Amino acid sequence: MKNTDRRRFPELVWELEALVEEVASLAKESGSERELFSEFARLLNKLAPVLSDIRDNKDVMDTVTIRKAIESLEKELKRAKTLIKTPDSKQPNIWIEDVIQDLGRSIGLVLFASIDLHFDMKERIGALHKEFMTVKFDASLSPSCSPSPSPSNGSEFVSATASEKEIEEERMEIVEERIEIEEERSNLTIDDAVLQLKYGNDDEFNFTLLGFSESIRQGLITNEWINEEGIISILVNRFGSCKPINRLIILQTLKKLALENAENKEKMADAASLSALVKSLTRDVEERREAVGLLLDLSDLPAVWRRLGRIQGCIVMLVTMLNGDDPIASDNAGKLLNALSSNTQNALHMAEAGYFKPLVHYLREGSDMSKILMATAMSRMELTDQSRASLGEDGAVEPLVKMFNAGKLEAKLSSLNALQNLSNLSENIQRLITSGIVVSLLQLLFSVTSVLMTLREPASAILARIAQSESILVNQDVAQQMLSLLNLSSPVIQCHLLQALNSIAGHSSASKVRTKMKENGAIQVLLPFLTESNAKIRTGALNLLYTLWKYLPEEMTEQLGESHLLIIVSIISSSPLESDKAAAVGILSNIPISNKKVTEVLRKANLLPILVSIMTCTPSTLTSAWHWLAEGVAGILIRFTIPSDKRLQLLAAEKEVIPLLVKLVSSGSLAAKSKAATSLAQLSQNSLSLRKSKKSSWFCVPPSTTAFCGVHDGYCFVKSTFCLVKAGALPPLIQILEGKDREADEAVLNALATLLQDEICENGSNYIAEKAGIQAIIKILESTTVKAQEKALWILERVFKVEAHRVKYGESAQVLLIDLAQNGDPRLKSSTAKLLAQLELLQAQSSYF
Repeated sequence: MKNTDRRRFPELVWELEALVEEVASLAKESGSERELFSEFARLLNKLAPVLSDIRDNKDVMDTVTIRKAIESLEKELKRAKTLIKTPDSKQPNIWIEDVIQDLGRSIGLVLFASIDLHFDMKERIGALHKEFMTVKFDASLSPSCSPSPSPSNGSEFVSATASEKEIEEERMEIVEERIEIEEERSNLTIDDAVLQLKYGNDDEFNFTLLGFSESIRQGLITNEWINEEGIISILVNRFGSCKPINRLIILQTLKKLALENAENKEKMADAASLSALVKSLTRDVEERREAVGLLLDLSDLPAVWRRLGRIQGCIVMLVTMLNGDDPIASDNAGKLLNALSSNTQNALHMAEAGYFKPLVHYLREGSDMSKILMATAMSRMELTDQSRASLGEDGAVEPLVKMFNAGKLEAKLSSLNALQNLSNLSENIQRLITSGIVVSLLQLLFSVTSVLMTLREPASAILARIAQSESILVNQDVAQQMLSLLNLSSPVIQCHLLQALNSIAGHSSASKVRTKMKENGAIQVLLPFLTESNAKIRTGALNLLYTLWKYLPEEMTEQLGESHLLIIVSIISSSPLESDKAAAVGILSNIPISNKKVTEVLRKANLLPILVSIMTCTPSTLTSAWHWLAEGVAGILIRFTIPSDKRLQLLAAEKEVIPLLVKLVSSGSLAAKSKAATSLAQLSQNSLSLRKSKKSSWFCVPPSTTAFCGVHDGYCFVKSTFCLVKAGALPPLIQILEGKDREADEAVLNALATLLQDEICENGSNYIAEKAGIQAIIKILESTTVKAQEKALWILERVFKVEAHRVKYGESAQVLLIDLAQNGDPRLKSSTAKLLAQLELLQAQSSYF
């Protein structure tokens, strides 16, 4: 029978969808057998979306076979349409059941012909086919027989009889078409099938492959014939070059053959076949799933373990699938990896791919040589933090510590190096501390046994990492033991010990440890390292000294001689490392200011010009080391600007310290800004007494009008009177108050307060108002420290003595002042009440005073 239908395939399917809807609608509207026809309509409604997906699916090829299958379904629907219009009144449940099952056969034919559909789509069609084929209607659903037709409608009865004949003819034609489609597959001879499998084009190969696959499923082909014809080799050879749909069928066919017997598996287990199968692990979801399932079936052959591990990318792809979204593929990949991990090399490849459980298993339960192999490999891996976390979570730390404690030299060395790699992650540091390894590491460092000397460097490196955790303090006297080892160790170990000691000394709960270190002569041990030629050791010693001085300034200074001070100044001036300069400056900034002997040594050593020179060259990118350096410099400058020593202040001014201080309050960190503001406040305290009066006779040449200062009501100069106005310091100081951070408020307010001394109070108030400072001072009343609030209230009391300022700013201040009076710190109650009285919001005799 020839197919003469010239309709385009999408049009053919679309018309079939419309026919499904029409037949379903007719069934629902049927006046009789309502329950039966409703069920029929429900089943038909399931067919429509499947047809829609076939129409929209680009993978479906327009072949003669698929057209015949669609046309068969179309004829069945037309027959159903006719039967609904002229139903068999005797047994409706039987003919409806027959119609549905015939539709089911046609759906099966569509499934059989749709070779290009994806797996999930085939599953949907298969499920619908099964539902249609297994449908049964209980005769009890059918109502009693309808009355016989009356003579008046005899013509309709004749018409119905004629329709039944037509329906039967159509049914026979459909059956013939089905047979024709199925015969196209079965008419091939065995020799033709083998030739088409070997050399056929894509369509011929696909046609034959489907028939071959179905024959295997039905048990029509013997293993003897498969072996004689070399079918497995043929399929594997065609596998790499065929279309995706054919690869999927080959994988499914090979899987069936592999399950038949071990001999078939052996034929798929050669390197070339496995390599071809492994390539499918990178393809689409269905193919990956089938490929990993087949490889899992083959993995019970020992040869497969070895060969798969050698195929480039195989283990990486399996690990990727293990972590993927497809649960079936992930489960099979995990099982396959587990099977492959019986080979130690495969376990190492898995670890390199980020799957560490097999490696950890060998560390726990492997032979001594396997443990050493795994630990050595781990020590050489470039681990990410995520990998280190995975190893820690999988339990790698405990067996490695056990190897170190109980193993021979090679085991100790490999485990230590592996632990050193793992210790870069803070979570693993805690695991190391919990394991109790700290005591063992210290014992090793004290050991003088020559064979153990190679272990000391990784041991000291691990200790340096462990010391970053405050939990190390549970080991009493650990810092003292490290300190005593410093002069007995190689340079590399000394660097690690200094890092460890600095971490320990920097912990907030280490006050007793720091005190003990000082009492046990830490400074005498550390100061000689400042002249060490090894830059890393010198840096480590500087950092540790800085940490100790930060917490114990007075105690540490007692042991500091002039020669040591000069060495520190030399490091500041000559070290190429910004971090070394910062640490050295930090040490000096923490020496108590009251120690005048130190100040004199530093003055003679010309420290001020060195500091100014360093800070003048600001890098384009401000690093944390630069900010640390700036904070230290700002701290040292407080020593050279104390108000009680005008001579020292003049020296500082001459060395360009004031412009540097203005720079620091403009662009430094908050800590640097606070310290710089303190120095400016100290200098400004003496500006009034150092100003030159307008009537002064000391000028040889009258000063320019620009030298006159409206605040100090005289002539001011930056280098001689330290005037904040002439230095341009007020805008950056006020900007600090306008910012969000409050750390520097008190120091800034102290600087502004120097402009409000009794003699110049009004002038200072006007100048602060001119620079928009009064509103900033009012604003910080609500969110700063008690000391800063106290200073702000003092300033506002003086500012509001000027009526103009009281009128302009009083209203905005009163809300905050009332809130401060009601809810603020009790220590501020009196000064707040005085200010409210000044604003005439509270009577002077109020109990608030």
